[in-house]
Amino acid sequence: MSKGSPGPTPGFLVWRLANKWRVAVDRALAPLGLTHAQYSLVASLHGMQRAGERPSQRRLADHTGMEALYVSKLARSLEAAGLIERERDPRDPRAVQLSLTEEGRTVTRRAIAVVQDLLQRLLEPLGGLDAERTRAFTAELTALLDVSLDPSAPSVREQTGTTTDETTQGATP
Repeated sequence: MSKGSPGPTPGFLVWRLANKWRVAVDRALAPLGLTHAQYSLVASLHGMQRAGERPSQRRLADHTGMEALYVSKLARSLEAAGLIERERDPRDPRAVQLSLTEEGRTVTRRAIAVVQDLLQRLLEPLGGLDAERTRAFTAELTALLDVSLDPSAPSVREQTGTTTDETTQGATP
């Protein structure tokens, strides 16, 4: 909290909300053997595969906003659990492509349903997942995420030409 403000700063509230939601998702997904970070990876991969893409670890890292090294670590643990396959890209031997296994698709579909139910409950103060206030809140969060931390770098919108990635809309919190 800032000495100059009468209450918590927006940054503090975003941090607290992110932590609250991460813990809620971790707890909800524990019976499926997934953490929130693993869920973010498999749900994103699920959406990308449904769109016909077989992303590299780097592409998935860029998509999720996670560090490439962390995605690599998560991918190895998900591979060991039988949920994803990692294969060298025949066009680029340095790149590793990811895909969900059949078991991975089954677990991911169940996890998406669990998270959608959780989001409905968490967003109830705004009217629920499909409410106008939730759409406005999502737009505000997207605007904040579009701001580059590097003043010389283009925003996410300028880099991708979009503000939301349709491959995972509704899949990740």
